[in-house]
Amino acid sequence: MKRYALSVVILGVLTLVVLPGCKIMSSEDLKNSVEVVDLTSTWVSKYYQPWPPRLILVPQISFRIKNVGPKPLNYVNFNAVFNFKGDPENFGDAFMAAIRSKAVPPGELSPVITLRSNLGVDGKNLAGIRDNPAWKQAEVRLFAISKGSSPVRLGIFDVSRDIDFKEPEPVEPKPGEVKK
Repeated sequence: MKRYALSVVILGVLTLVVLPGCKIMSSEDLKNSVEVVDLTSTWVSKYYQPWPPRLILVPQISFRIKNVGPKPLNYVNFNAVFNFKGDPENFGDAFMAAIRSKAVPPGELSPVITLRSNLGVDGKNLAGIRDNPAWKQAEVRLFAISKGSSPVRLGIFDVSRDIDFKEPEPVEPKPGEVKK
């Protein structure tokens, strides 16, 4: 019992010494300090093979964070959860420990943060995916979490149907060559 009491006292002293150096932020403080700006979204290639034809496109968002709070933002992680509108099932997600040792001061913007879904839409080519009825309007729920906070939803954003991928042109034989 004495050993347990001593452990509790040592842990308490260490907590008092270490915690003041850590930037702990409550969920409410985090929510009130973070503003999502410059958000863009697109679909990008996760996998492509010309033969047999296969293409997997995944949604991707890029954004910056503006610190609208009174304290520097540090150690903020982001989670993006993707789903098709009206569908309760998630079809992919992404996590990033984005704001680490270099804090975002009050009033300043973070570097660009890019989150790409791990899953997406599978097809033979771009036309096959564009014409696929399963490729509906997607949305992303964006969350942030910091030391001491629970996950905070920053918003729900539509994912553009723009595709940032171009299929390679077929290789044509040079004049005078026989097509194999």
